Amino acid sequence: MSKQTFSFLRRLAAEFIGTAFLLATVVGSGIMGETLAGGNVALALLGNTIATGAILVVLILIFGPLSGAHFNPAVTLSFLLRREITAGEALVYVGVQVAAAICGAMAAHIMFAEPVLMISTHARTGVGQWFAEFIATFGLVATILGCVRFRPDAVPYAVGLFITAGYWFTASTSFANPAVTIARTLTDTFSGIAPMDAPGFIAAQLVGAVAATLVFGWLLQPRD
Repeated sequence: MSKQTFSFLRRLAAEFIGTAFLLATVVGSGIMGETLAGGNVALALLGNTIATGAILVVLILIFGPLSGAHFNPAVTLSFLLRREITAGEALVYVGVQVAAAICGAMAAHIMFAEPVLMISTHARTGVGQWFAEFIATFGLVATILGCVRFRPDAVPYAVGLFITAGYWFTASTSFANPAVTIARTLTDTFSGIAPMDAPGFIAAQLVGAVAATLVFGWLLQPRD
């Protein structure tokens, strides 16, 4: 997820637009999937999955050269730990990502004639869900770091495929993103999460990001 030299303002704009489109896709495809699935939750999840994985590929291809295409505070934390972004830049990135995620959820609501902001009532909690978020975020950061090291051109496709798989192999359906988690507390639709359940998800995501950064920081070093 390397970036060329662009002004910080342009990088922030890229993070905002990309994160907003990601959430519009996550929430919007959840609404569309649930509407068309006729009560079949598996079919609704499949629609949600395909749209999210596909948009990630597109967004990273577009915005990767501008901002690094983080769209995710956990990814920004990883790059901060690797000293590839300063603490000040990381803090602003995270603020923009969270604001953009909320705007993206609102955009989806407007498109589907839902209330602009809602408080989710979808319970998602428990040790299994938290561990799933740790695994999902560890795997996402591992995917990014491994591809950056060996196949930087493959990052968009690898991230999209990992998240597509994560929707189905994790108990939590692989949020793997604190900004996404926050925005999803504000939608009482298919993709929502109750606000009281969000802190456990976010904590697990941050721990997963740190663990992956440390493990792959060691794993990807050249031979001693």
